[in-house]
This record gives sequence, structure tokens and C-alpha cells, in this order.
Amino acid sequence: MPRSKSATENNEKKDSLEFNVSPTEITTEMQRAYLDYAMSVIVSRALPDVRDGLKPVQRRIIYAMQDQNMSSTAKFHKSAAVVGEVLKSYHPHGDTSVYDAMVRMAQEFTLRYPLVHGQGNFGSIDGDPPAAMRYTEAKLQKIAEELYKDIDKETVEFELNDLQNMEPRVLPSLLPNILLNGASGIAVGMATNIPPHNLGEVVDGINLLIEKADTVGEKPTKDDEKEFYAFDTKEGRFTVRIAKPDFDSSATVEDLVQFIKGP
Repeated sequence: MPRSKSATENNEKKDSLEFNVSPTEITTEMQRAYLDYAMSVIVSRALPDVRDGLKPVQRRIIYAMQDQNMSSTAKFHKSAAVVGEVLKSYHPHGDTSVYDAMVRMAQEFTLRYPLVHGQGNFGSIDGDPPAAMRYTEAKLQKIAEELYKDIDKETVEFELNDLQNMEPRVLPSLLPNILLNGASGIAVGMATNIPPHNLGEVVDGINLLIEKADTVGEKPTKDDEKEFYAFDTKEGRFTVRIAKPDFDSSATVEDLVQFIKGP
């Protein structure tokens, strides 16, 4: 008696499943899965990027606020409007996490140089909670504008978020934010706790590094040439040699401690 079509299909599916099964040691698989999960949490949520000193939620708040023209010279906007814009476009993880992050960026007792200018009850150093987002207002601090300056000039790469909106992977950040405000975070298998520093001391330290610089960039060679066209028709071609960014200084930790005493 010939087998039915459905029975044949089931056997084919079974053979396909058996073919795709790969034997592996449970310890090896646990190590791989744990590392993948840990890296996902580190990169996507818990720890800041050293280039702009911001965690993803903080970066999205600042980018959304500048995109909505909430600069230091603009009027205050409802905090709920900021949270709503971030949730809608970039960070679909719940309004509480976004508002809590924005509140911390506005608290003078949390950040040495607050990035958000809050108006209303944003909590206290004694542990009093902030008012609900519908009662408070906010805009960016002047210093925060240095984090996204020239972002519209292709200074950083953008990536697609949730297959809908483009967001920057990192802000251009003319400000050494990770040194000024420090950072703290607990991830999976990793944590960070960087103390804040004084702006004037950091500037003095940077000047020292530059003064004792051994190399500042490398002279471009013929291998570094790149062609550009003035028109899509491939007309108006010109060639540019792009220098390689490189910096090395003979300044030591002992030299820097003379200017940067500590947090």
C-alpha cells in the first residue's frame, strides 16, 4: 500500500531536522551562549561607548532631543514628549527606563556636568523621587550640544533601528564626556565604574599629551588615494590622499597626575 503524501512530507521534514542537528558538548555550548548574551547586554544596554561616553538610551535621548530642536536656547518641552519621541523612534523598552535615564542626566548631584536642563521636580540627593514625566519639562544643556555638533556632516555612521529609523552608532562628541562625567554600569560578566574629572584639568592633560606628541598622523601615500566625482555621471573626477589618523605621545601617567589629580 503506497504511503500518503502527508506521511511522505512528515518523513522528509524529520530527515531534514535530523540532518540539521549538530552534536556539541554542553559546556562548550553554554560558554558560547553566555558570551553571546553578555556581549548583547554590554553593547546594547548596560555599558557606555568610550567614544562619546553614553549608553544607548542616553544617546537616543540626546539625539531625539536635538532632532526635535530642544537645544539650550529653545523653550522647555514636556518630559513626556521627549520620552514619547524616544520610544516611538529608537528605544522600545518601556517609558520608565527612558525617563529614569533622562532624570539622571539632569541631576547635578548625579553628573558632574549635566547634559539635560530640567525644570520641575527632578528628585533630590536625599533620594526623593522625581515628579511624573507629565509634570516636568526639559531641554538640552549647552554643553550637550558639543556631543552632536556637525552630526549632519556625515561625521559618524548611522544604522537602521527596528527597520524603521536611522540612528547614529555613536555621537561625534567633541567633548571627552566619558572623562568629564565618568560612567557606571553593571552588565553580564562585566561592570564599569569610571570617576568624573574636572574640565580644566582634562584640558591641561590633553595639552600636555599634544606637547609631548611623538607622531601626529602619518603622511598619506599613493596607496591612500581615493577618487571622488563631482557628478553622478562620473564626470569631474578628482583624487584626494587621505591621511591616516595616528597619535602617540611620550607623556607618562606621572606627567598627567600633575594636572589631573583625581575625581
